[in-house]
This record gives sequence, C-alpha cells and structure tokens, in this order.
Amino acid sequence: MSKALSIFDTTLRDGTQGEGISLSADDKLKIARKLDQLGVHYIEGGIPGSNNKDIEFFRRVQELGLSATITAFGSTRRKNSEAHLDANLNRIVESGVKAATLVGKSWDFHVHTALQTTLEENLAMIADSIAYLKQRGLEVIFDAEHFFDGYKHNSEYAAAVLKKAAAAGADWLVMCDTNGGSMPGEIHSIVSDIHGKLGGAQLGIHTHNDCELAVANALSAVQAGATQIQGTINGYGERCGNANLCSVIPNLQLKMGYEVLSAEQIAQLTNTARYVSEIANVHMPNNQSYVGTSAFAHKGGIHVSAILRDSRTYEHIQPELVGNKQRVLVSELAGQSNVVSKAQEMGIAFDPANEQTKEVIQHIKDLEHQGYSFEGADASLEMLLRGANGEIEEKFEFESFKMLVEKTAGKPVVSEAFVKVNVAGTSVYTAAEGNGPVNALDNALRKALVTYFPKLKEMHLSDYKVRVLDEKDATAAKVRVLIESRDLASSWNTVGVSENVIEASWEALVDSIRYALLGETYKETEQETKEQTHGLFNH
Repeated sequence: MSKALSIFDTTLRDGTQGEGISLSADDKLKIARKLDQLGVHYIEGGIPGSNNKDIEFFRRVQELGLSATITAFGSTRRKNSEAHLDANLNRIVESGVKAATLVGKSWDFHVHTALQTTLEENLAMIADSIAYLKQRGLEVIFDAEHFFDGYKHNSEYAAAVLKKAAAAGADWLVMCDTNGGSMPGEIHSIVSDIHGKLGGAQLGIHTHNDCELAVANALSAVQAGATQIQGTINGYGERCGNANLCSVIPNLQLKMGYEVLSAEQIAQLTNTARYVSEIANVHMPNNQSYVGTSAFAHKGGIHVSAILRDSRTYEHIQPELVGNKQRVLVSELAGQSNVVSKAQEMGIAFDPANEQTKEVIQHIKDLEHQGYSFEGADASLEMLLRGANGEIEEKFEFESFKMLVEKTAGKPVVSEAFVKVNVAGTSVYTAAEGNGPVNALDNALRKALVTYFPKLKEMHLSDYKVRVLDEKDATAAKVRVLIESRDLASSWNTVGVSENVIEASWEALVDSIRYALLGETYKETEQETKEQTHGLFNH
C-alpha cells in the first residue's frame, strides 16, 4: 500500500489572487463546505485581519463543524522585531484556527532584495515565528517561498531554511515553485535531495502554472517524497494559476496508486469543480481534464463506433470515477454510430439499419454546412431526432411576429414584440416589452402560451450567445445564436442560424419552448383564453 497523501486546498486564498475572481464571505463558506465534502484535508481560508471578508469567514467557519483542518495564512515576523509583538502572527492566533500556513523566504536574492536584511536575520525570523505559533498550540505549515529558484541559486542556504524551520517545530516543510518556472526533472531532483537530507520531515509541494507544468511538477515532487500537495480547484490563482487539484487528485489516485480520497469522494470531483466555477462566476473550460464537459466527449464517427463496443478504446478511465459522463457529439463529422448513440442517450428508438437514419445523418450534415452546430445544442438536436422519428406533437403553430425598437434622445431603448401563434385552433395575438428584442420576443411568446401550458411560468432564458459565421460579409453576415433556458429542474440549449440575428434568435427561442413542452398536454381555461385572445395589448 502506498503512503497516504494530504491535500491542501488554497482556493480561498491563493485562488482568489487570480484575475477576475472575487469571493464574498458567504461564497467562501459555501466553497469550504463543498471542499470538505470532497474530502480535502486542509482548507486555507485566507489572511486573518487583512479584510472584512476574511475576518467574517474565520468567525463563521467555526460554526460549520467541518472535518477538514482550516488554516490561516501569514508571513514571518518583521525583521529586527519580536514574534509575540507581530500583529500578523497574533491575528492568526486570534482567528481560532488549529493550523497556520507561514510563508518565509528561502532564496537569498529575495532576502537581500525584497526583505533587505541579512541571511542570518531571515533565519531568525523563520525560527521565531514558527516557535511562537507552536507555543500557542497551532500546527504550523511552513511554505518556503521561491524554494526551487533559491535552491538553484544557493542550495546550501535554501536547505538551511528548511532545517531551521524543522528545528523550530514546523509540522510541514512545503517547497514552493513560486514563479512557476521549474521543470519536472528539476523538481524531482531537488525534492529527492531534500528528502535525503531531511528524511524524517513531512514535505509538501506548492507549484504555479506559468510554464503549464504545475500539475506535472506536483506529481514529480510526490514521486520524490513529498506527501502534502497544495493547489486550487480548477487551477485558479495568480498569473497563470496554481496546480489544478481537479487533475492532481485523479492522477495521483487513479494513475499512480496513491491514497488520496475515498471512491465516493473522488466521484464528487466534477460536481465540485463546476460548483466552485459557478460560485466564482468564472467560465470553466470545456476541455479541462477529467472534469470538463468535453473530457469524455466523442465526435469522430470511427471513435464513436469503437467506444460503443468498448469505452476503453478512446477513454483512459471510466468517466463515472470522477463524477463525469461520456458524451457523444453530433456534427458534420458524425457517422451512423454518433446518431444512434445520441438517440439511445435521449431514449429515442433508432434502427441503425433503417434508411431513415442515413437521411437524418445527411440532414444534420447539411444543417452543419449552413452554420448550425449541435454540439452545444442538445435540445435542438433532440427535437430534430424526435421529429424524424415521428414523435413530435406540435403544441402550437407560428403565424407571425413583429418587432418595435424605439430610441428617444435621453431615454433608454424600448423593445416591444408582437407575436401571433395558433394554439388548438385558436389564433392568439400578444405583445410584450423586454430588455432588448430577444427578451421581448421571449416574453411575448411565453405570454401567448402560458394559459395553455402553465409549466412555462417556471421557465426562463438564462444565457444568450451570438457568433458571426462569415466575418468578411460584415453586417450582412450569417449568425448563429445559442440560447440556454432553465426551469426549476434542469437547463437545455438550442440553436438558430440566419442572416438576420432576430430570426436566428427566434428559431432558437421556439426550439427552446418546444423542448420545454415535450410531453405536456393542453390546460385551457375558456375565460383566460378569451381574455388573452382579445385583450391583445393590455400589457
């Protein structure tokens, strides 16, 4: 059995130093609870006293009863002073945490240039600070900042820093590749050397991603003897980010055989990554390893045909191990296997030997040639497949729509839509205003239908994207519109294409409504219908 490892998450501290990431105290508490459910061993909450958000976090996190050890971050005492008088160290003690992450200089260049002090005083600062926190009953995790650069410049002094920290009582000695410029071979060699010199110490690794090597460097350090790995969910962090724990954890456990999390915990990895992404309001790359929506997505017909026989042909692990799932994409590259697999996924009976399947494939390819993309519009694809299979009962028929967009000097733009549809043989004509033309169309269409289909009250448009397909045609270019809609239980995506952005939006919008109404039956109140049909402009 391999040695157990310790996962140290610094999303709430180092991760928030990433550009565009700002977390409220409530955000940090939600993420801390999620990280605890995932099973990480340490959660670094921030810097006590540095801002009101962190003060509130450390006060309230005690109430959550988390299993993970909450840690507070700070630096060593100021030069030529005493540890017990240092405000930063005392704030750590007063925060109520059981563990502290203490950062100190290990590169002689930084000691002289940044701290502007002597090498001896830097060692004293490290020893005094660690000893003081230990005296106050805290577990101390010493982060040796710029350790690898320092080691390459002056290995004797960098090693002396770790020895001094260990002698002062540090529980963990963490080597930091702060500038993110080291190579995996260098990391392995240096950590191996330190492991030989300080074999009895618990070693850790903290890497940054400036060379796209943070994960590889973290894994190399573990192979060389490090047993604590510091990183962030989705690799958030300053500049190019930190080691991505969503890649580090499964690589260690599923590829390298180390003990990290339980099988039940690692199966929450995808959900955790996406949850943190939502809270941080940062788009998560589709192609992110292990947890991205495209991590186990298959597009080429040959690939799909093979994975339907055995997923191991084009998947390095079972997606479910990390809480993800296999996806088959349908596009201009699609073969029969793609369509059949996608139909099965949607619960649609499609016979591979049927001539109809070939026609559907050709139709999809024709639409893709026109600019449609079904990779991100599963709902439109499902409507297309069900329609080809004769499973669609149209709930309404489109008759017409009109748009009025008015701009008066000194006043905001007013958008108004007039929609006419036929429902159950009755022509319904409604109007509605909205925050822009598409929102107005959405409001008017749902207003026309909600009497018949009350479920539409629960639905709303949640995202809207426009892409110009032929930039050389300038304002006459064809555009593709992708719409995401949500109700109380789920979300779905639809697509529309046209030279006119309003028409493309309408097409995607109608598909979204049609998808929402799959399986719905009419619920008509005569009086309501009468009011809606004849009271056209009372809005």
